[in-house]
Amino acid sequence: MTDRPAIVLLSGGLDSATTMAVARAEDYRVHALSFRYGQRHAVELEAARRVAGALGAERHVVADIDLRSFGGSALTDDLAVPHHERVEELEGQGIPVTYVPARNTVFLSFALAWAETLGADAVFIGVNAVDYSGYPDCRPEFLAAFETMANLATRAGVEGRQHLRIHAPLLTMTKGQIIRRGHQLGVDFGLTHSCYDPAPDGGPCRSCDSCLLRAKGFAEAGLPDPLLTTSDGR
Repeated sequence: MTDRPAIVLLSGGLDSATTMAVARAEDYRVHALSFRYGQRHAVELEAARRVAGALGAERHVVADIDLRSFGGSALTDDLAVPHHERVEELEGQGIPVTYVPARNTVFLSFALAWAETLGADAVFIGVNAVDYSGYPDCRPEFLAAFETMANLATRAGVEGRQHLRIHAPLLTMTKGQIIRRGHQLGVDFGLTHSCYDPAPDGGPCRSCDSCLLRAKGFAEAGLPDPLLTTSDGR
């Protein structure tokens, strides 16, 4: 194992789990960062804990922030999560109500702070610009702009001791390609959670945007979704 630390933003979903596996395969010492931000699907944090343990995180931090104070999203406010019968209904819908204002900007800022204290030059985030819900903070332009800002924002950057890179290894992959890559790297997708509107027992609704995109991905990958076959409803 090298002495290259990296921060991985870990939501507990299949994208972030695959991203963490990629970072491990690239021989980084992974420090996983998750957030309890007032999300209605906070069950994802238990999935993040499982994934961090299974993939050998050096440390897993769950940071507490309260984005419910601002609302503005079906994930952090008293707004209904949209449900659909078919994934095709997501096309052309614009930015959905499940978008959380500036969420990735907030998360990456926390990652930047931890990266500076660790002396890490790498932050990994599992966004992709192909099969996604239209969120503006999943675009390559956003990531490039944040990386530029990050290297102007810290003492380590100004003093030349750190040149931070934002790694988005899934950026141009379809959901099916992401699942195949994770499968190749040994990710247990039965440990993950994707649903925005889970049942009281944590089981997936199967009809929110995230569930439909997940189902599409497993179908494209030609693999069964273990989340739908586990007996405990994960």
